[in-house]
Amino acid sequence: MALKKGEQFALFELETSESATRSDEVPEPDQPSLFDVDETACLETDSGAAERPRTDDIVDPPDERSSEAEPEPTQVSERGATEPVALPPAGESADGHAVIVTAAGTYTPSGHTLTGPVDSIEKLDKLIRWATLTPLGAPAQIWIVGIEACEMLGWIIDPGSEDDVDDMEILRTRAAEELTTILHATLTPMLTAGWELRGEPGHVVHLSRTTGNFTSMVDIFIEPYVWTYWNKDFGWGNRVGDMGILGSPAAGTYLPDDDLSAAQELGRRLAWCAQHLGVLPGPTPARTGAAIVDKIKRDRTRSGKGIVVTVGGPVPPLDGEPRGDLEPAVGWTRIPDLEELEGATQLVSIDQRAAYLASAGMLEFGYGKPRHLRGEDALDAAGQSKTPFGLWRVTLPPGDMLALPPALPLPHPHMLADQPVQTWVTTVSLDALQTSIADGGIGAELDDLDIAEAWVYPEQGRALDKWAKILREARKVAVDTGDTAMKRFIGACYKGYIGRMVNPDMWTAKQMQHHHQPLWRAAIIAHCRWRGRRVAMRIARETGRWPLRTVTDSWVYPLPAGIDIADNSDALGKMTLEKSAPLTENVTVMLTDARDTHEINLALKAAFTDEDEGNI
Repeated sequence: MALKKGEQFALFELETSESATRSDEVPEPDQPSLFDVDETACLETDSGAAERPRTDDIVDPPDERSSEAEPEPTQVSERGATEPVALPPAGESADGHAVIVTAAGTYTPSGHTLTGPVDSIEKLDKLIRWATLTPLGAPAQIWIVGIEACEMLGWIIDPGSEDDVDDMEILRTRAAEELTTILHATLTPMLTAGWELRGEPGHVVHLSRTTGNFTSMVDIFIEPYVWTYWNKDFGWGNRVGDMGILGSPAAGTYLPDDDLSAAQELGRRLAWCAQHLGVLPGPTPARTGAAIVDKIKRDRTRSGKGIVVTVGGPVPPLDGEPRGDLEPAVGWTRIPDLEELEGATQLVSIDQRAAYLASAGMLEFGYGKPRHLRGEDALDAAGQSKTPFGLWRVTLPPGDMLALPPALPLPHPHMLADQPVQTWVTTVSLDALQTSIADGGIGAELDDLDIAEAWVYPEQGRALDKWAKILREARKVAVDTGDTAMKRFIGACYKGYIGRMVNPDMWTAKQMQHHHQPLWRAAIIAHCRWRGRRVAMRIARETGRWPLRTVTDSWVYPLPAGIDIADNSDALGKMTLEKSAPLTENVTVMLTDARDTHEINLALKAAFTDEDEGNI
């Protein structure tokens, strides 16, 4: 079926068969080509990119930072400029793995026109069979872009107006249920033709088809309805957050309003993922992170080189297990002394650059079946030249008994000022507590920690080193090219994946259970927390300045003019300038009159909010 360039390709008028193949030469019917779309329409601007979803559903993201959150450094801190830059065009890395469908026609991710409109389920079935797409770290993908393309397939829902509900979650749930119902009703021709549904259909329809010993899988992504899927990857409560590869409406990185411009930008992002991550994007950023891990796992299994973890690592049965996280992220605020504000002219917030990604790449994680040790056996294991990865039941001394700086939080979130606490900590915290106070620890000897028992793992190594390297290099490409959408997506991938390590419900399928690694996540959090404290001690030695607040991995300081506390390095994990605001008279009064830490937080929020509004 060799076609000459420019010849009309009438796929939907042909009777295709299972043996139908694609020509190496891409046909170009008289449909709009994505190369004809104005490229400036795909740049991420405040005006166009944030308007594609229902904008009246969108509110600002929450002020509280989760234990997985870290603010993204701005182009000012990483590129030295804020002006828009022209993004590179889409490559061909995702061609043959994904197809984009709009009301005008179908396209490869690189922008080549394939066919005319897909205006029936039968034509969608025929397109999928003809395209013979192959997986790339994830099943092959069909992306339906624009509500008009959905209308042609009968995929129209009407859950009502946000004005009629008090809680947007009600509207989202209603929309998701209606979408599932209408998909069940309209997909009958494909099911009759031999396709099977994997799970309930929704914003993603998972299909598989078995012919002999071969099973092909394809995922259909319905772009206008991605908002019907809401979890921590996508948003919080009533807020529309980051919707994976599609971007964030609140951040202005969502697809443009025009369907062809949206298809072009989506194609660019799909090709970018294929080229720089080696996989297609998953239904969520966390699933994309998992797909990269699995691709590395398959490569290492074939080569016989590198660490291959095949089983999950649930938390062992602990006596006296702490409530909440094993290793909580720190959240702390203090009331400043009046002399600290004298001469201060600005409030500065610094943050570790890609903190979780940095720690994931450098830490050694345990795997295999852990051994339970008690008493002297546990103490002997902790005293080895290289402490094995695991959990240790220690007694943290009262903070008031130690010569700790009063202007910092206690070295471990489970520690109390006035009494000892017996708790479980990871190996990272066990090692950190033994470092000197100047290096962020408490200078403890093992005997001081009274180790009662432990769970240690027989194997350990840098299981996520290559994963972190892939994401680190992809992030650098995004930063260097000013590609805000993909930089944010990379951040969502590693934070989402590390965050979901703790949740077994995310990884119930047998082939996915090795992603359940709550102790890995705990070790990453502990490492970031300790590294931040160590930097705070260094800043205090060099400048005499102490922070007013820390949340997760950010630290807020009142500083006089001329003091720079950010690291002069682009390496991940180093402290970068997050934001700064002038210390105005009004904010100074709020800080000096504050009666508790809540009022301090309100003053800091007011300072940074006023500065943000001034930059709009």
